Amino acid sequence: MNDFSAEWLDLREAADARARNSDVASALQARLTLRDEVNVLDLGAGTGANLRATAQLLPTRQTWTLVDRDLTLLDVARTKLARWADSNSVDGEALELRKGSREIRVLFRSADLARETNALVDPGVQLVTASAFFDLTSESFIRELAKTVVATKAVFYATLTYNGLQRWTPHRPADNQIAASFQRHQMRDKGFGPAAGPLAASHLVDQFRINGYVALEGESPWLLERSDRMLIEELLRGYAVAATDEGRLDEKSIVTWVKVPRSAAFIGHTDVFAAPA
Repeated sequence: MNDFSAEWLDLREAADARARNSDVASALQARLTLRDEVNVLDLGAGTGANLRATAQLLPTRQTWTLVDRDLTLLDVARTKLARWADSNSVDGEALELRKGSREIRVLFRSADLARETNALVDPGVQLVTASAFFDLTSESFIRELAKTVVATKAVFYATLTYNGLQRWTPHRPADNQIAASFQRHQMRDKGFGPAAGPLAASHLVDQFRINGYVALEGESPWLLERSDRMLIEELLRGYAVAATDEGRLDEKSIVTWVKVPRSAAFIGHTDVFAAPA
């Protein structure tokens, strides 16, 4: 399971879209409903899935800046967004899209998010968003980002932040051991300092509230069934690799665990919305 490959992002996009918390999404929509346009900064944008899922919640005219370190993913995002739209055209480096009643201008920027994110949140940004991103970052990164967002009075919306909850069907005794190894692996440094991992959503809510914002959180779990077989199998392989890297379980136990056919899985995530009080 490569969290940063286009193939992995494609595999998880449908599950992400189903999982988004409707109450948190409605809070975002209500906050921006009276605006004619919005300027959006999307962190760790990958292949543009967050734009595709969020655009329907936003005003008619939108400008998105998709930021990712991986230029290859941004190239894939450009292609997928053009196909997703009802119509598209190119204006210099920008991609102009029409989707339903929405007019969406998309800019693409490669940046080292660990070092450049705060500079990207300039006074013109009205919404800072990210999906499946903040569990990779550190507590200190979250703390500084919250201060920067608050200073610009932007709205904040983060979806699908992994929160550590998981259940497999059928359950096996080794599930908890594998989960513990995976959590430790998740909290390794991903380039931002020691990762917040399953604590990231809590840190986001705390930091925005400390800085005077109103913050709302809601559960957005993956509820995977037989029709999600390919995603379940990829998750199992990814968890096994993480457990092997941690080196606390014997290889035979991990191999036995990963070979168990699973018909369903619950993988916990949390969505977070924050805005000026």
